[in-house]
Amino acid sequence: MKLYTVPLAPNPTRVTLYLAERRAQGVDIPVEPVVVNTLKGRHREPEHLARNSFGTLPVLELESGAYVTESLSIIDYFEAAFPAACLLPSDPELLAYARNIERTLEMRVTHDLAAWVHATKSPLGYEANAEHAAALVARMQPGLDYAETLLADGRAFLTGSDPSIADCTLAAFFQFMRYTGLDLIAEREQLCRWDTGYRSRPEVEDCFLM
Repeated sequence: MKLYTVPLAPNPTRVTLYLAERRAQGVDIPVEPVVVNTLKGRHREPEHLARNSFGTLPVLELESGAYVTESLSIIDYFEAAFPAACLLPSDPELLAYARNIERTLEMRVTHDLAAWVHATKSPLGYEANAEHAAALVARMQPGLDYAETLLADGRAFLTGSDPSIADCTLAAFFQFMRYTGLDLIAEREQLCRWDTGYRSRPEVEDCFLM
């Protein structure tokens, strides 16, 4: 299998963190990373568009020649294809709880956080828009409140005592936030504690560029 990816970008980083977490559990998923240089526009070239007509990353190329083009779908594939020591629990209630946390953070924080980066200091050169950026920050606050409340009981990870896909998601997008040189969570004690603790772990520290 090949994983077409790019450093720093949040959705590819989410998968990179997931793979690191699985390795830490003793499961080394056999996938070859292939960097697609977005700064040089390689994601818009015919070779990549043949893999994913939207031109986005990551893309997983399966042994069959099929492509999986969304980060969470790639993670779902790995969870199903390599079922030992998965990050998702098998108990239906715990599974629903873990998925609910991840999806809430995705819909309430990370979509807007990615847009905020591009409206503030886009690595792809999009024009800055301070008014739009401020509106996005305001819209993220309830989702950040939700995460802060989850962590208020002192848990190490977003779903409890073990790392989860939710941690991979939020950590990847917080890395993207740091690209701007700005910190949207500086006043949030619990999120700062979680963020520092998560990315300083030896299991994942090599996944972070800053």
